[in-house]
Amino acid sequence: MNATSGPHPVGALLLCRADPETVRTPAQLLREHLLLAPAGEDWSVLVPEGKPWLHGGEPVEQVVTGWATALAVSAAGWPVVAFWWDRDRAGLTLAAGFRRTVGYTWLADGTPVGEDEAMRTFADRLALDPVLDVQALEPLTEPDPDADAPTRLLGVAAVLGRVGLDLPTGLHPGESADRLRSAALAQGAEQLEWSGWREAVRAELDVVEGGPLGPYLRGPRARVLGAAQLAAGVPLLIWGLGRRSGGWATAGALLVAHGALGLVYDRLREG
Repeated sequence: MNATSGPHPVGALLLCRADPETVRTPAQLLREHLLLAPAGEDWSVLVPEGKPWLHGGEPVEQVVTGWATALAVSAAGWPVVAFWWDRDRAGLTLAAGFRRTVGYTWLADGTPVGEDEAMRTFADRLALDPVLDVQALEPLTEPDPDADAPTRLLGVAAVLGRVGLDLPTGLHPGESADRLRSAALAQGAEQLEWSGWREAVRAELDVVEGGPLGPYLRGPRARVLGAAQLAAGVPLLIWGLGRRSGGWATAGALLVAHGALGLVYDRLREG
């Protein structure tokens, strides 16, 4: 159905290229009412429970772009694709780390108003196939009287399906925020709640410790590393001070500080 038959409601979806366990903590740091659900292999979807764009005076595009940017900056390398729509337009925003966001927009009736280069950049940053996937995205940037704005977003979702995205039943672009929320809850989506800074930091530390650097932050390897830094740093600091060598003294002080902090951190986390 073409958008000219009636105005679309306002809504948004945040597609994260990571599993829900990885997305949970960064999403909680947004301190927003969100629903979290798996959306295919190594993908998750965040559904806003509220409608902040109705209360803060900001358009939905600006609100979700801010969320996507915050998630991408706090994430460990995974990108975020925000789908958004209102009564006049619809579009997507891609956030990936500290890079500038990339966006593309269609009018409600599906008329493209974005730049073709933006769609190619979108494909490149998501590591899509530079030939097949880009060819599948190109028709979405061309006029099509039978495709309204939500249909365009469904086309993007179909291309992302080639890299694992599988939106849960009922989570379709163009639906109202209330219907998206109901559909997500019916699929067993998790309600994210802000648990306070202490719990958020603790959860973030758990994520970091579970990564490649974890053994060097906590546990036997961390204690050995801390002790080695102290063993090397203390003599170097004393030697540098005795010879009044600022460079060697600074190097020794840094080793001592790193070693001491590492041992203290390991002891505190163990407690």
